[in-house]
Amino acid sequence: MPLLPTPALAPERPPQRIVSLVPSQTELLWSLGLEQEVVGITKFCVRPEAWFRQKTRVGGTKTIHLDRVHTLQPDLILANYEENVREQVEALAEHYPVWVSNVNDLPSGLAMIAQVGILTHREVEAKTLIERIESAFASLSADLGWRPRRAAYFIWRKPWMVAGSDTFIHAMLTAAGFDNVFASARRYPEVHLVDLPRYDPEVLLLSSEPYPFSQKHFAEFQEACSHAQILLVDGQMFSWYGSRLLEAPAYFKQLRMNLSRNKGNAINLAK
Repeated sequence: MPLLPTPALAPERPPQRIVSLVPSQTELLWSLGLEQEVVGITKFCVRPEAWFRQKTRVGGTKTIHLDRVHTLQPDLILANYEENVREQVEALAEHYPVWVSNVNDLPSGLAMIAQVGILTHREVEAKTLIERIESAFASLSADLGWRPRRAAYFIWRKPWMVAGSDTFIHAMLTAAGFDNVFASARRYPEVHLVDLPRYDPEVLLLSSEPYPFSQKHFAEFQEACSHAQILLVDGQMFSWYGSRLLEAPAYFKQLRMNLSRNKGNAINLAK
């Protein structure tokens, strides 16, 4: 059975047995009211917490246990171009309807929400969610009291890795009011801390995921780039699309406020 091929395609009947291979899209399914229909998730689908405890886990996003999926006999599988392994998705698509999202920015994130609404026969709920997200981001853009800061967003340690362009994180950095100092690099390049001063970042954002940065890592960054403010930030706000986008603008506003008010160079805004 092939991948669902077109954005406008909708199954004639609402799916009754959905497996989600993407944490942020699992949360979206919950927001759309699909409690009974979702039967399988990954071990990284931690939201909502009740689903993490109750739903069948079919492995990690890149280590799907195909046998567990077969046991569930899904009539719809949601996957993602970046988060899942192509070979595994194609193997599942031989047996079940699979829809693969590709989200790189806010417009494609909203388009994904609309398409999931179509696929699950939750168009009205998806439209309402999109309108609320658009309103929240419009309010963020209207904040004229913020001066954009030059920022580096770290996602990994050993090797040090940052978010470059062509990533959803980069799009969220821009929306939040930051100028990504690694925007000239694509995807998630490796960097050396000794080179940081050359990029002259004002802010170093240390994400809570996929690598769990904590305050114990501050010293390394302070030594490499003593003039920059250092923040531990909630990685879900920068990297989860779907209904998490509804909470992101308020979080970004709080982040801006803390940066503007705090005269020190170490701030914890991770959850």
